[in-house]
Amino acid sequence: MWEIITYRNFEVQKLKKMYPEQIVAPMKAELTSHGFKELLSPSDVDTALKQQGTTLLMINSVCGCSAGTARPGVIMAVQNAAKKPNLLATSFAGYDVDAVKQARTYLLPYPPSSPSIVLLKDGKVVHMIERHNIEGRPAQMIAANLMQAFETYC
Repeated sequence: MWEIITYRNFEVQKLKKMYPEQIVAPMKAELTSHGFKELLSPSDVDTALKQQGTTLLMINSVCGCSAGTARPGVIMAVQNAAKKPNLLATSFAGYDVDAVKQARTYLLPYPPSSPSIVLLKDGKVVHMIERHNIEGRPAQMIAANLMQAFETYC
């Protein structure tokens, strides 16, 4: 959980993961139990996001808007859409640190946002729902937004 780094000739401990596994495991399982593949490393991210076709990536988070609207909205969209992405993927901000950092390189020029929901086509972002578009909106609105994007791009 901790790593030793050198900073100005001093060895210091740096927390690798912001949250313990016991906290994030059920939040990860909410998506993986619905077909989302976990992207745990930078190479997982590269493999998933560079592939042809459509990929739905959810940058998961411990925050209330992720639990209350983002995860339920994504699941609702995937379960009810006529057209669906080829790959469902997820990585957890503050836990899958290196994977999320790598994923964010594909999402530029969008700033880091967690949670966030991204639809990529052939490795390029075609639809993005950032945290500020999630907060205060019901899961049904998130699902409808995603289903419309699926219809357009999948």
